[in-house]
This record gives sequence, C-alpha cells and structure tokens, in this order.
Amino acid sequence: MPAPNGFDYQIRPDGAVVITHHGRPATTLRGARAEAFLAEVGEDDQEVMARWTGNYKRGNERVARNHPRNRGL
Repeated sequence: MPAPNGFDYQIRPDGAVVITHHGRPATTLRGARAEAFLAEVGEDDQEVMARWTGNYKRGNERVARNHPRNRGL
C-alpha cells in the first residue's frame, strides 16, 4: 500500500491546528486534541496526519468500486 501524501498542517494563533489534504481542509483540532497531535507529529508526519483525519486507504477501494451496487447497475 502506498504511503499517504498531500497532507499539511497549520497552527492558528488561537492554538487550533488545521490539517489539510491537497489544499482542502480535512479537520480542525482544538484544545487537548491539538496538543496531543502536535506532541505526536514527528518523523513521519504524513502517516500521523492521515490517521488523525481518518483519510487513509483501507485496501478495499478497488473491490468496493467493482461491486454492482457502486457501478450504478
């Protein structure tokens, strides 16, 4: 499975953290959650941000895309 990419984060003056994916806002963390995220961010930032946003591949996308329910039949 390829590594996640396209994630970035910005820290706002009020302490909130905005995580973006390919330039679009994915989530905003505030308070204790923002502090926990900043403490965890380190070597592999892309995987950490993917996990915090819930935006990562699960391995079943191709199977789900080919299911008759999802093909519009």
